Amino acid sequence: MVATMACNKEFSSGYVLLDPDQLSLFELIRLLFPGHIGKRAFVDCHEGAESNFERRWIIFISIFAQKLLQLLAKPLSWFGSAFEMGLNLPSANGGFRMLLCNCLIGKVQWPEKTSPTFSSSIGRLDKRVKLDESINPGDSKYFAALSMMSAKIAYENKAYIKTTVEDRWEMEVLGSFDFWNDYQDKATTQAFLLHDKHVESNTIVVSFRGTEPFDADAWCTDFDISWYEIPGVGKIHGGFMKALGLQKSLGWPKEIKQDNSHPPLAYYTIRELLRKRLQANHDTKFLVTGHSLGGALAILFPAVLAMHEETWMLKRLRGIYTFGQPRVGDNKFGEFMLENLRKHDIQYFRFVYSNDLVPRLPYDDKALMFKHFGTCIYFNSFYEGKIVAEEPNKNYFNPLMAIPKNVNAIWELIRSFIISFSKEYKEGWFLRAYRVLGLIVPGVAAHGPQDYVNSTRLGSSALLLPHRIPLK
Repeated sequence: MVATMACNKEFSSGYVLLDPDQLSLFELIRLLFPGHIGKRAFVDCHEGAESNFERRWIIFISIFAQKLLQLLAKPLSWFGSAFEMGLNLPSANGGFRMLLCNCLIGKVQWPEKTSPTFSSSIGRLDKRVKLDESINPGDSKYFAALSMMSAKIAYENKAYIKTTVEDRWEMEVLGSFDFWNDYQDKATTQAFLLHDKHVESNTIVVSFRGTEPFDADAWCTDFDISWYEIPGVGKIHGGFMKALGLQKSLGWPKEIKQDNSHPPLAYYTIRELLRKRLQANHDTKFLVTGHSLGGALAILFPAVLAMHEETWMLKRLRGIYTFGQPRVGDNKFGEFMLENLRKHDIQYFRFVYSNDLVPRLPYDDKALMFKHFGTCIYFNSFYEGKIVAEEPNKNYFNPLMAIPKNVNAIWELIRSFIISFSKEYKEGWFLRAYRVLGLIVPGVAAHGPQDYVNSTRLGSSALLLPHRIPLK
């Protein structure tokens, strides 16, 4: 019996669960031929689950990608570690010239990965750590700008986060966590909480980390198109639910006793910390944010609060700000969320920059069922924003958009040399090299955090004013 079959699925009325540990080449090839998908050793699904070719093909891609990532996990981690060490070497030695001198005399200073000066490859793309001094508490752009910077530094180590938040932003770090994923049997979800105690704000920010480039487990979460259908809620991406704290043996109970044999679960730990802080000060509110995978967890967190009828906490939720967020559920899930957002007067801002690939995945079609909901704030490559129901070219792989996307990627590379709003927007060699990648796959380079930071700073304040969430 496969691991997924041993999981508690009583909380759902339907499900399709994929287990790459049970995959064999023979079973993978068999998947492409007619037959009920539930007969495959690596698939656990409810009776009556659809198994047409389109769905089998998508499962084929998902399970193959997960298996490949599992096989490459260690080499990818080793390469990423060496790569980021190399990126940090010059700054650890006082610049390239000093690094060369230290190499010649045998006194190279090796960066310490847990130090407050060591930054990730994501951090090296965009080195900004200071908040925009022209955007103050009370400005309609303030929480969006603070959220994006919080989402950006969520990729960094705990010392880096603490130094940035407390020394540069003059706010309080409430905790940085590595959370347990019960399905991956390891701590693969990261988040931190800060408290902005400015009188005009008094807000706790919950920031979830996105997908790290060299983290195979995070990529597996993204590629895992397992799903659960929860009565009255809808179908939800299984990989994201597992990352947030879904348990094998219990599902989504409202209250649990945390197992001390492993790190805590994200949803329950964050909720408990928020409960204590919000009850201690009735004027304090909170918001949730994240970039990429972090954005998916940011919108899913209040969804589980709504499932658990945490009404008083939802009333204290100031807003949800996601950046480059993938789709997390079907149309019914969207309706459930829109109803709760309106009921509790929660503002949800989903930022999409230009040709970013990730918000256009998983596909919005009959085979995958995933759909966005609420307000999309879309920015073009001139950082001109507008409110739309759905980002243009919603499924990305439209042949008619190939030439416009590549032309735009060329412009973004040119722009990296001429952008001149201020020195804060100057782009370095590593970011320019990353934009060269955009000439090959435009949607990848557009997903980086730098353009989302620019959008929150340069975009119109009117886009962030309170608005009525559309019905569809």
